[in-house]
Amino acid sequence: MSKKDWFVDWFDTSYYHVLYQNRDEQEAERFIRNILNHLNLPSNARLLDLACGKGRHAKFLSEFNHDVMGVDLSPNSIERANEFAHEKLRFQTHDMREVIENEQFDVIFNLFTSFGYFDDESENKRMCDSISKMLAPGGRLLIDFMNAKKVIANLVLAEEKTLEGLHFDINRNYDGKHIFKYIQVNDNGHVSQYMERVQALFLSDFLALLETNFEIIGTFGSYDLTSFDEVNSDRLILLAQIKE
Repeated sequence: MSKKDWFVDWFDTSYYHVLYQNRDEQEAERFIRNILNHLNLPSNARLLDLACGKGRHAKFLSEFNHDVMGVDLSPNSIERANEFAHEKLRFQTHDMREVIENEQFDVIFNLFTSFGYFDDESENKRMCDSISKMLAPGGRLLIDFMNAKKVIANLVLAEEKTLEGLHFDINRNYDGKHIFKYIQVNDNGHVSQYMERVQALFLSDFLALLETNFEIIGTFGSYDLTSFDEVNSDRLILLAQIKE
């Protein structure tokens, strides 16, 4: 893998887990409950959480009597996720652009803006093609992304945080194509620099990406599955079905 892939190092650091330690677990659980009610899956459906992080969404998915797999590029995240593993919930390290061999799923979830990380936009298409090969006939894909238009309009350019004795200086900018977050960590005088870069993808971009292999069957603007509004919605959530 190219050393230019910023997420390889950053997502696997302890600093990343400290900075994002206060994820809203109740919000994540509510979203999973809402989307599973909407999907109306039979028991023991085969589900994949693609780019699962530490496994919080996969954990909730498995509580509804489904067979769940979570994959993530970060060995550190998978090590933590494995604390939740049980007979119907398993995890492994995996690059989301690649097909998982000998596996097929009824629904693939890509949650919490885990898309658009790549330098080359063709990698988005590669990821979508891999997803299509891992879905069973009639299978569905759920992408939960930021509403880029609202994020750009309300971008916080600079902030500071101190967590667990670490001081974070965070700066953001938008270059017309990507949203950047520059993170400087002061760890007892030792300073490290990291970057996050996410493509500012809009609904039209996803429609173009998915049109070859998928049919869009739902768009939502919140974890309560309200209608998507490009100006006001917090999220862009797309539900797509594999084409026969």
